[in-house]
Order: sequence, then structure tokens, then C-alpha cells
Amino acid sequence: MLGQMMQWPLLVSSILRHAASYHGDTEIVSRTVEGPIHRYTYADLSRRAKQLANALGRLGLEPGDRVGTLAWNGYRHLELYYGVSGSGLVCHTINPRLFPEQIAFIIAHAGDRVLFSDLSFLPILEQMADALKGLKAVVIMTDEAHMPSSPLLPDLVCYETLIAEEADEYEWPDLDENTASGLCYTSGTTGEPKGVLYSHRSSVLHAMSCALPDVLGLSALDSVSPVVPMFHVNAWGIPFIAPMVGAKLVMPGPKLDGASIHELFEQEGVTFTAGVPTVWLTLLDWMDSHGQSFTSLKRVAIGGSAVPPVMISRLQDKGVTVRHVWGMTETSPLGLAAALKAKHEGLAPEQKLALRAKQGRPLFGMEFRTRGTDGKPIARDGKSFGSMLVRGPWVAAGYYNSPASPAHAEEGWFDTGDVVTMDADGFVQIVDRTKDAVKSGGEWISSIELENIAQSHPAIKEAAVVAKPDERWGERPVLVVQLKPEAHFSRQEMIDLYTGKVARWSIPDDVLVVDELPHTATGKLLKTAIREIVVNRLQVGSLDEDLPPVSR
Repeated sequence: MLGQMMQWPLLVSSILRHAASYHGDTEIVSRTVEGPIHRYTYADLSRRAKQLANALGRLGLEPGDRVGTLAWNGYRHLELYYGVSGSGLVCHTINPRLFPEQIAFIIAHAGDRVLFSDLSFLPILEQMADALKGLKAVVIMTDEAHMPSSPLLPDLVCYETLIAEEADEYEWPDLDENTASGLCYTSGTTGEPKGVLYSHRSSVLHAMSCALPDVLGLSALDSVSPVVPMFHVNAWGIPFIAPMVGAKLVMPGPKLDGASIHELFEQEGVTFTAGVPTVWLTLLDWMDSHGQSFTSLKRVAIGGSAVPPVMISRLQDKGVTVRHVWGMTETSPLGLAAALKAKHEGLAPEQKLALRAKQGRPLFGMEFRTRGTDGKPIARDGKSFGSMLVRGPWVAAGYYNSPASPAHAEEGWFDTGDVVTMDADGFVQIVDRTKDAVKSGGEWISSIELENIAQSHPAIKEAAVVAKPDERWGERPVLVVQLKPEAHFSRQEMIDLYTGKVARWSIPDDVLVVDELPHTATGKLLKTAIREIVVNRLQVGSLDEDLPPVSR
């Protein structure tokens, strides 16, 4: 027997329709590339998204066509999220921090028909002008007063001119909810980037689950600032969640330095924000050096890479609660959130901190399992290591336009490539990425654990642990650090720091101080490049115990 409920598809356009109807006067505030702060409402967003949808139709785009974006977090980018996907096209967000060659590859691989770009990225467009010749249009997201001229790209279209003459009436089509809505490519740190094609259904379900109290916990009472970029995994779904619940949206645009972020948060009464650890490290250091505090910010979601416990403590000291989250491009992205349960309320502060520093427990809609090298499930005791596999309605079953498929997808599970522990409550702790763990004398050493401990030292700004070859043990860990200004850190200080916190054989053999640690285009530590730094240093001179203490 079937139920007698209406068949009503889950569509991105339904989120905008709801926001315009019931939260139409709620503000969207954007720091623009041109400079000024822009303000309008969800009702205005709805009207302009409809104008954009009409303009895309006039350009001759057909259902399923891909529309590329190279843009910061701002109101015009938000219009593309809805005007493109809502009209049956695919919104393909591209990371402008990738190399131009990678961007050109992604545009070609996706088969983009039109490209929308912020003014900031004109130099990138000019570097790959030849690769853009097959597009129907390259649209610069600005007004006529700020339109650039480029001899390499003579036919640039102005965004505001493109939509100016279009009607603000448009009937969003009733699409199959499994219709593709968005496309995002993986960072491509190993091999070429791979495209993950989201559907309307997956995007709406992901947003609904992430809005729950034990995940991001957003509501119409919030002022939300997604610092995590809209060009990567839909800014963790916040551009869908905020209008779904009627929260005020505050877009930071291109200015992501500590002073600019703090000013915007204070000016707009931001209560919730989200981003990767490097952003908050920059903000916290700026605030401490300028004696600043928060007057409105209450909650921050941090993901993208493991959050050092010291960062959680620093934010808590400023009155901000941290929600550690985990996800991947292939999981839309959120799948875990570190929300405590009622039974944890009586724990000591250090025990609560240890739980909050874990990647979290599964969201509703996501299923997780851990298995050992023998393929069998491992004990959920919070200690046993295993590979993490996931499945759910917003997990990729394949890659766009590619014969490659996520590992074990044929079995209905996606192997995340993480080595994890899981406890009886479902709290997952990533011990390491499979490719980043150090295997020494047959024993696994967690680079994440060693990095978190190093991050607690007052001299260290950022830390990474990678493996170096070792004739006796196969691999041994090396600590690579960026120090705070005028700080010093010796090998003996490193040994003292780890002694009593980890097994003696887990203590890194060496420490190397660098001016800056390399990161991926999404803000994660770039372990491949860091390993090269260590290898190059070894070729110049060994890092053995006879070397003098390292300092900068």
C-alpha cells in the first residue's frame, strides 16, 4: 500500500520561493569587489534570479547546460545559484585559487557554455583566453561603470546589462528532483580534478539535515556569514540553508583578512559563521594583537581539515562555541558534526574538549561504517583503527564525464580515504588520511595527533607532520612548522613537548622551520609539497640529532 501524500519534487527553486514568500524582507548583505557594501532582501534576490533565468534563456542555453562561475561570496553569485539551477541548468562553481591550466581543464571537461566571473579574476581569464573562445559568453559580474576592457577578451558581457531588460517574472520549471543542479570539482591534489554532480534532491536534503540543531543549528534569529567559499562545495550548503530558515546572510566578498572579517561581523551582528581552520587562525591572531573581542558572534563551524583543540579553546575564551564538522566534495559536503549529547554535560572540561575536537557523529541521512584491512568491521571502541566508508542521499555514486568512480561505489559505499576510530555513540575521529599516515616499523603514527599537539605550543603558528624515508623503520615522522614572529623552537623543545603525550616511538625525529607552509586551493595543508620540502632538505644535509637547535 502506498501513502496518499502529494508528489512534490524537492527543488532548489522551492527554497527561494519559500524565502521570498515568508522572509522577503530579510537582508542579504555583501561586501562587493568594487568596494561598497551592498544590501537587499530575499524578495530582491528572487526577482533578480528570475531576470537572470530569462537572460540565460535568451542566450540560447538548454536544460542541462553547464554555467561556470569564478566568483567570491556575494549577492550576484547567489543569484547564479538560483537563476541557473532553478531554470534547469547546472551551476558549475570553479575554484579561482587553482592554477589557470587547471581551471581551463575544468571548464573544458565540464563543457561549460557560459562563464560568469568577478572582476578580480580578469587576469586569470586573460591567461586562458584561448580556452574561452568556444563559450557563448564570458560575463563579468559588475555594472557598466566598472566594466573592464581587455584586448585579449574583446567581447566581455556586463552582468547588470545582461539582466537589465529582462522581466522579473519567471515560472520555475517543475523538474524531476533528481535533475542535476550543481557541479563542483575536487581539488586535484592527486591526478586531474574530478567532477561531482549534485542533484536538486541531494542539495535540498543536505540543507534540511544541516539546518538541524546538532549540525549547524540555523534559524531566522541568526545573522549568518559563510566565510567558506561559495566556489567550493556550495559553501557547505549555507546559501541554501540560510534562505530555507530565513536567516540574514552576510557575504564577505574578497576581503578575508582578520581586520575585514571582524569589522563585517561586528557591523552586521553576525551570530554564526563557517570556514576552514586557517581563516580562524588569521582572525584570532589579528584580534589578539589588536585587543579585540566579539559582541555578537556565538557559534562557528570549522571543517576542511582537523581543528586543533587549542583553536577551540581560543574561540571559547572569546565566547564562541565551536562545532567541528567533516565532509568532502563527494559528500555535498557535510556528513559528521561534533555535537555533544545530554550525557556529556557532566564531563570535565578537558573531556568535553576532546569530544568537540573529534570530527563528530553522523548526520541523519548519512550512514558510516569502519572496516579493517581484512575487510571486516572494527570495534566501535574509540580506539581501533579502520577505513571509513559512507553512503547516503547526498554522497556521490560516480564522477561527472569520467570512467573513474568513488572507491567501492559498486558496493553502495564510498571509501573516504580516511583512517578513523569510532566510539559507541558514533563519534568519529580521523586518525589520518590513508596517504598521510606515517607507518614506522609496522605501526601507524597519526600525523593529525602530532600536529594538534604541536599547534598548542606558543611559538608555533602552524604545524604539519609528514614521513621521511628511514632505512631501519621504513618511515619516520618529521615536524615542519611555521613560527610566530620573533619566536624560536628547538629540537629539544619539540621532544619535551611530545614526551608524556604520545608513545616515545611516535615522537618526530626532526623539526624543520619554514617561512610558510603550503596549502591547497581549499586551505588544507598540502602534504605532497611539504614532503618535497623535507626530501629536498635531506638532500642538502641530514636532519639528525647532531644538528644544532633549529630556530628562525
